[in-house]
Amino acid sequence: MSAFIDHFRGNFKSALRWHDLDNLWETIRNNNQGQWYAYHVGDEPPSEPISVDELETFITAIDELLHNEHHEDYCGIVYADDINHPSMVKIFDPHNLGVVCGYSDNPPLPGWILSTEPPENLQSAFPPPDNRRRWWQKLFNSM
Repeated sequence: MSAFIDHFRGNFKSALRWHDLDNLWETIRNNNQGQWYAYHVGDEPPSEPISVDELETFITAIDELLHNEHHEDYCGIVYADDINHPSMVKIFDPHNLGVVCGYSDNPPLPGWILSTEPPENLQSAFPPPDNRRRWWQKLFNSM
């Protein structure tokens, strides 16, 4: 496994409450020297970090999306490797949560990743489980 994938599979802590998420964003903003990669899982991973201004735009937009589409009085769908000194943040799509906060052999991939190291293609690293692949193949082989 690569260093990025090992890091991705490591321990993460949730920004459980909305004020925890606000604090996480503030920590990232205060330590932003243009070293962050913003990766929308499903697209090709970026090869260059985003600018200071682009990170601010991303944080503002994703925060608005999460508040508008995650209709809970808590956040709980943003995870950082270290809440006080983050270098990787997983942001789950409110419309594709699956078993995010529990244990699962095949948890859903996050919708977005912020990372200070170049990201890798997560869909290639974590293909769908074999039972889904077999279902898909069976579906079209029977036609």
